Amino acid sequence: MIIVCALRIVRLTLMRRETRIASMFNSQGKTIMATVIRRDTRAWKIQVWISFSMAAFLCGTGLAWLPGKALEQAFMVMGYVFSLSTVFVLSKHVRDQAAAQDGTPMWSLVVWAGFALAVGLTGWGMWQMAIDACYKAFLMVCWLFLLSSAFTLAKMLRDAHEDDVVAMSVSQ
Repeated sequence: MIIVCALRIVRLTLMRRETRIASMFNSQGKTIMATVIRRDTRAWKIQVWISFSMAAFLCGTGLAWLPGKALEQAFMVMGYVFSLSTVFVLSKHVRDQAAAQDGTPMWSLVVWAGFALAVGLTGWGMWQMAIDACYKAFLMVCWLFLLSSAFTLAKMLRDAHEDDVVAMSVSQ
């Protein structure tokens, strides 16, 4: 149910973000092309940055107070950083594929396998840790919040970049 709602939101967002080109006629009957660039609102940008910052802060707090051995703490920090970096790589890869910028099939495999390994190993490490179930739940929720807010941040940054490219090409 949640996945279906998320997919609908993503689809509506992508439809909203499309650059729309409308033809208009001037008084002499010539066709003029106008490009409408729909940018994200300032409130949305602030909300995305606050959401990502809160997720990073909560993850940092959970990892800083993580009970257990230093090796377990180091594993979890590396897992969080690896997961976060693969989110940005996967976001860019999926967006490039949608824009028909073909990459090699091996690169797709590397990107998807890296994301799966990062998420799988971090989740496995969290599950195997000998800590209280409430603490595990806190770490898991913060980690998932970080991943989802990172996907949103990556999309917002990429949208802003693409809008700037279109604006530059229109102004020339």
